[in-house]
Amino acid sequence: DKSSLLADFKKAVGFPFVIKAPYQGSSIGISVINSDDIKLFTEAINKSFFIQQIELNNWAKYTKEQKITFLKTLTDIREGIGLPVVANEQIIKHPEDLLKAIDDACERIPDGTFTIESLDNEEEIIIEAFIGGKEFSCIVVQDDQGKAIALPPTEIVKGNKVFDYRSKYLPGMTRKITPINLPSDEIEKIREECERLFNELRFNVYARIDGFITEKAEIFLNDPNTTSGMLPSSFFFHQAAEIGLNPSQFLTYIIRTSITERIKSGKKTFALKQLASTLDKKLAEQKKNLAARKKIAIVMGGFSSERHISVESGRNIYEKLSSSTKYEPIPVFLTGDENEHLLYIIPVNIMLKDNADDIKEKVLNYNKNKRHPILDKIIREANSITETFSTNVIFEPIKVSYSDLAEKAEAVFIALHGRPGEDGAIQKELEKYNLPYNGSGIHSSGITINKFETNKILRENGIHVANHKLIFKENWIDNKSALIEDIEKTFKYPFIAKPADDGCSSAVKKIKTRPELEAFCKLMFGQEDLHDSESAKVLNLKYNEEFPLKNYFLIEDLITKGDAKHFLEVTGGLLTSYKDGKIDYEMFEPSETLAFGDILSLEEKFLAGEGQNITPARFAKDKEDFKIISSQVRTELKKVAEILKIEGYARIDAFVRVYENNRAETIVIEVNSLPGMTPATCIFHQTALNGYKPYDFIDNILTFGIERVNNKKVKI
Repeated sequence: DKSSLLADFKKAVGFPFVIKAPYQGSSIGISVINSDDIKLFTEAINKSFFIQQIELNNWAKYTKEQKITFLKTLTDIREGIGLPVVANEQIIKHPEDLLKAIDDACERIPDGTFTIESLDNEEEIIIEAFIGGKEFSCIVVQDDQGKAIALPPTEIVKGNKVFDYRSKYLPGMTRKITPINLPSDEIEKIREECERLFNELRFNVYARIDGFITEKAEIFLNDPNTTSGMLPSSFFFHQAAEIGLNPSQFLTYIIRTSITERIKSGKKTFALKQLASTLDKKLAEQKKNLAARKKIAIVMGGFSSERHISVESGRNIYEKLSSSTKYEPIPVFLTGDENEHLLYIIPVNIMLKDNADDIKEKVLNYNKNKRHPILDKIIREANSITETFSTNVIFEPIKVSYSDLAEKAEAVFIALHGRPGEDGAIQKELEKYNLPYNGSGIHSSGITINKFETNKILRENGIHVANHKLIFKENWIDNKSALIEDIEKTFKYPFIAKPADDGCSSAVKKIKTRPELEAFCKLMFGQEDLHDSESAKVLNLKYNEEFPLKNYFLIEDLITKGDAKHFLEVTGGLLTSYKDGKIDYEMFEPSETLAFGDILSLEEKFLAGEGQNITPARFAKDKEDFKIISSQVRTELKKVAEILKIEGYARIDAFVRVYENNRAETIVIEVNSLPGMTPATCIFHQTALNGYKPYDFIDNILTFGIERVNNKKVKI
């Protein structure tokens, strides 16, 4: 009796109230109910019980694409109930089997209801009052004496009502303000309560405690966690960085303190004491040998639409190098514009802010006199931890020039995508000071940033590329109708429109109609404001999607299957080294890229959980056929690298048509001379097949860049 249940809950806790699954983490299975809406109430209850009911008369009206979209959400545990599921007492493990089961039920009982239940469902759920106020999360650690120390609590500013899975783990979905924006005495009260709960529950090592503080300064602690999410965007690392610990150092602290706690258990104490002693010696050696480590400046950020992905790449490189004994990474944030590059060495706590814009705001508006006094207090309290586990800590940004970098670093890792970085502009500055860097040189970078010039050169050298044309703003302004007619004579809808000289996936659109073409031109040429404009609606732009302003853009044919038996989109990585005085190319097995929409988005390419890359690409089911096709594709991609004189490493995107006789036709889309290096990017999957751990791959990239400078006589 859902109406009776709703009335009971309304009476017991009032509106709004929260429905949650008691045994789930990461905010899965949570809803907020605000009114006497039985339909929404039923959906929320089912969500927490991990049940989905499908009205089959509605299902019959869906197109195949709509059914697939529905099932994609349903089987994603972040938004639906996941897989496997139970339906009609049968266990279903695959989305295609689930689709068939629903379609079969629709034929048998067209007006019925099809009920699906997660195999790992909940048997009871929690109803609790909604707490108004600021939401926070606080990491509590213990020092070497076992004393609990609450790190600076972080305020969660949400785009959604609920701090759900996506909000927690996808960069930029929420804002995290550390410390929480409150008077010092209220922050101290939160810390005291979190420390008290840590002790009351007899936690040790560390915990993450979530809660709320109301306008009346009442503190509610509603979710203590004995472990925490450990993605770069997690509170775990944000708060540790505020006391001077980078991710590698904080993890080392967790391991060392955990060993101490395990020793107290009285089991395997001798082995654990040996382990602790070994770790202590390694820590001492690392501090002693700090001066011997190669200092690598990692330049991240930028001012293109890919600046947020660049930060994700830079953070990943930083984390990999900071855990090595060979390198000491120096995080450098780049902002400004094409006329002036502004460079700042940044502390780790700023590097781990939500996104590039947040970092920029903190850097440009930094005022050490406005530093929150609570941070200095916590740093003093945690001094015994940071003295043991951290080195060379800075707490404020330092503005530097390229000449300063040459004095402070032995090499530079450019973690930038698009401009600047992939266009050779930074490389030109670094070469003035003989500073080694990763990736291709000035000339090659200057070519590959321009998709039109790249494809022109490749076509002249016998490489298959799409038919393409540059569209100029001046022609659009002079005679819009004539320009559109000319485009429509040359290209058939749908076709691809994209910037000719920017990084991957930035404003790349599949244009299906004339109104979409007009909308693209208006936004690209700055004739309409991006946000809430009619053109943005026509192109179905996301609320936070950016659109660069250009004086020209590129149109090219949409590559299709044609008469091939198999068709797929791939991306292939490569790594170079010196062999007998010349560059040797190691071509990795390409990955197959799957886009949910018309075009593979930035998020799908680089963020964990947002895209799907299959490595190696599914060229063929038969192993021998696969080898034949893969060899052809990799040979063609190697030719592209040689023609464009690519150095260091790169990623080449292409479409592949496979014909009946296993002949593969590779059509190159674009070349990325500084590919994304986020943890989720497929180039790490490819290198793993060749035996490289992520750090090994990065080490080889840097080694090549340093050798290139040290051996200028090498013929390239």
